[in-house]
Amino acid sequence: MEERNSLKLSHTDDRGKANMVDVSTKIAQERIARATGRITLNPSTVALIRDNQMKKGDVLTIAEIAGIQAAKQTSTLIPLCHPLQLTKVQVKTELTAIGVTINAMSRCIGQTGVEMEALTAVSVALLTIYDMCKAVDKEMVISDITLIEKTKTDI
Repeated sequence: MEERNSLKLSHTDDRGKANMVDVSTKIAQERIARATGRITLNPSTVALIRDNQMKKGDVLTIAEIAGIQAAKQTSTLIPLCHPLQLTKVQVKTELTAIGVTINAMSRCIGQTGVEMEALTAVSVALLTIYDMCKAVDKEMVISDITLIEKTKTDI
């Protein structure tokens, strides 16, 4: 218990209040993050997506675009995230026999990481699939949203 109380959280001040971390003294580095997640769907829903028969449109393409847009909005969605000048966001969908897997990558040259952008891209892409399929599938499950890689490289 004593060790737990001695931990200093970066996003709180000395009084325990929310605090945006000051990264002004950190050097700019190339930062890359990769995240993944999945949504489980009924086989009939997978078939509708595969055959591009969903009434709302091309589920996979729209989910990819939604993920990219979400990554660019991360700092407006998550209060203590820094606004970043992203140099690349990639969102890829993979239709499987049991649903869709999303893989996202975000990159910037900056003073703080881009993992929240990658995770936000995956989350919103999955939510977009949920929204587009909810009329035909009442058993969808979003799961396993995970950061799989985070790197920083001196430039």
